[in-house]
Amino acid sequence: MKKILLHICCGPCAIYPLKVLKQQGFQVEGFFYNPNIQPYDEYNNRLSALLELQKMFNLIIHYGEYEQKLYEEKVKDVLDKKNQRCYRCFQLRLDKSCSFAIQNGFDYFTTTLLVSPYQEQQSIKEIGEGLCRSQKVKFFFYDFREGFRQAQKEAKELGLYRQKYCGCFYSLKERGNS
Repeated sequence: MKKILLHICCGPCAIYPLKVLKQQGFQVEGFFYNPNIQPYDEYNNRLSALLELQKMFNLIIHYGEYEQKLYEEKVKDVLDKKNQRCYRCFQLRLDKSCSFAIQNGFDYFTTTLLVSPYQEQQSIKEIGEGLCRSQKVKFFFYDFREGFRQAQKEAKELGLYRQKYCGCFYSLKERGNS
């Protein structure tokens, strides 16, 4: 059985990809690495929801460090350029996921970012595949968006915290919730 590392941005977004990956015959483990999530209370809300999901689904999940300063350094010169800011954010999180997958003997890695209809799929695919070109791990691209609404419904039924913005202060501000 092939091992796949699923980068997880939040519990609700993990529900559908977990089902698909298991149906595809993968042994799935999760990786929570999201230094972009702000404020820290929001990070903790998402972390708590994922811990609940981990128990419910009996998952192995690895937890990366909260490196907010690293995230801020990566995006500081493109704060007002949403596409570039998001691209660098994806790049940071997928690079860390790819490295973790390589160091821990995974065959593939992918991300729950591919479930959101609000994320730029092509950029995520480009970054993931680019990270793998000369590596021992492969990026598994799958358009999980078809299961987004169902996963949100299941998360609500399970009582999981569901966020209202992507994660960074800039996305919160863009939603008008600042």
